Amino acid sequence: MTRTIAGTLLIVCASATARGQAADASPQFEVASIKPAPPPSGMFIRTTFTGGPGTPDPGLFNCENCSLSMLVMRAYDLKDYQFSGPDWTQSTRFNISAKIRGGTTKEQFRLMQQNLLAERFKLTFHREKKEMPVYVLIAARNGPKLKESVAATPPLDGGPADGGPAPPASRPPGLPKPKMDANGFPIPPGRGPMTMVIPNGHATMRSVEESMAEFAGRLSDQLRRPVSDATGLKGRYDFTLNWVMDGPGYSTDDLAPGPTIFGALQEQLGLKLEQKKGPVDVLVVDRIEKAPTVN
Repeated sequence: MTRTIAGTLLIVCASATARGQAADASPQFEVASIKPAPPPSGMFIRTTFTGGPGTPDPGLFNCENCSLSMLVMRAYDLKDYQFSGPDWTQSTRFNISAKIRGGTTKEQFRLMQQNLLAERFKLTFHREKKEMPVYVLIAARNGPKLKESVAATPPLDGGPADGGPAPPASRPPGLPKPKMDANGFPIPPGRGPMTMVIPNGHATMRSVEESMAEFAGRLSDQLRRPVSDATGLKGRYDFTLNWVMDGPGYSTDDLAPGPTIFGALQEQLGLKLEQKKGPVDVLVVDRIEKAPTVN
């Protein structure tokens, strides 16, 4: 899986809870090499995670241009709004190659990543409940405008499979330019279970056989806030959503007019996001080293 990540910073108020260490002493990677990633050659940063249990290469985990914040979020299965650490953890990046013993489960693999952070980067942390904006996905006044999926469709081109930060904010160098529709929005290639394309701030999200709970998770990645499903819709649906980005790194002066993600949900899908406030579990870094211990 390949992503281009745009860094974000979440600042919230909180009350403290119990403190904890990163992980138990085992299981461990058999061998792990950690090297600083070379400086980016252009305005884009290409980040990849490959290998591990359940992938075509279960014995070798590789990541390229992985920031420390991404590594922590991946190891502890966090959304980016659930991570609170130093700003530099989003910009300090590494290339990691780690050998995994045969028969390792996904849960053991996650513990290996946690132990790698504790041993090589001296990560310690505690968890807190933080009050922040949250969203509830509901049907709009005139009802949903969704097409229920007819039959299972094998994925052809895939898409982000493990959550995490938002998909590419723009097209990395070397990738073909996507075709555009009459309104200037990209047309995703193939027919994967979820496809996301965002050239020049014009976003297209195409979902195939997606439940509303899964869609709420996708929206959570885009909004960087918790999103829960309260639509009452129990089926699986095929739909496309087009909107103009308006978050960090985007200037509305540089973009053609178009709906925000909130407006697009109502106009195109007949859905609505209601904002509330609520407590969210957050991992707060107490200590993490910029330079890992030697390989």
